[in-house]
Amino acid sequence: MRVSAKREKVRFISGGTECVAWHYPGRNGACVIMAAGGAVTKEPGTDPFAGPFHEAGFSVLAFDYRRLGESGGRPRQVLRMGEQLADWRAAIRFAATLPEVVPDRIAIWGFSLSGGHIFRAAAGEPRVAAAIAQMPLADGLDATPKAGRHQRPPAMLRFTGRSLLDAVGGLFGRPPLLVPLAGEPGTIAMLTTPDGQDGDRALNPGNRHPDWPQVIAARSALRITLYRPGRHASRVRCPLLVVVCEQDQTAPPGPAIRAARRAPRGELVRLPGGHYAPFLDAHEQAVDAELSFLRRHLLDRAEPERRTSESAPPRTGRA
Repeated sequence: MRVSAKREKVRFISGGTECVAWHYPGRNGACVIMAAGGAVTKEPGTDPFAGPFHEAGFSVLAFDYRRLGESGGRPRQVLRMGEQLADWRAAIRFAATLPEVVPDRIAIWGFSLSGGHIFRAAAGEPRVAAAIAQMPLADGLDATPKAGRHQRPPAMLRFTGRSLLDAVGGLFGRPPLLVPLAGEPGTIAMLTTPDGQDGDRALNPGNRHPDWPQVIAARSALRITLYRPGRHASRVRCPLLVVVCEQDQTAPPGPAIRAARRAPRGELVRLPGGHYAPFLDAHEQAVDAELSFLRRHLLDRAEPERRTSESAPPRTGRA
């Protein structure tokens, strides 16, 4: 994995809470703001893409949401969609103040749950010049029952009960009931899909990130199930690249493909493999497609709409 030795820790405030980020100063004036998937911290969730983006000349700002990683906020490991969207807005404002960044050359990048946030963050922020949603959770109501097919009914009932108990406890200020991010069918875990088992191998090979707690508050599952950010795609006015994996069992590609088609300037890349393929066998393909997109829409501003078969990345096209 390529990680720049030139990155530096920076901090910005969101909702009165300090968020911590890695800043990779670039040389071409453009900046990519990045956040990882649900309860994944910035190092395992963004390093594999932040490094190549930075090597290509882009500045990168990779941040932890509040309540996760090095950022502040309590209780820990709790995901609240409104808060995370506010963190995106704060990160965009902060990126525009970085000395090497041209404010109208800011892109946003998210994976999995954060990929879903991309639809809403791009729709609500006119300063965003381009957006990449990689394996996005576009529709929780679609994804949850499909993922549930890979769980055993007794374990599903226990997980649901724990989520409800945790949600009620949260109303009274009780500490979160934590569950693993992934586990085998029959265990109480957030994900029991076959490709969900690849998460540790993809993001934490050789226990490279021992400080990453691979757990999530059970109450967060209820919010994820009801989250449908793909419905906002039609309001995204900037160029939007949606990257899907055709065998994704964790964030099924159908809703993301439909969201890409609804976006006025949507583009779509289909990759083989499951949810974590962009971090594994399809990594080079994903990086190449995303860098091509970023160069066209952040650097080649004089001809932003010109596309030819020679310049388009493989299997990429208008949604």
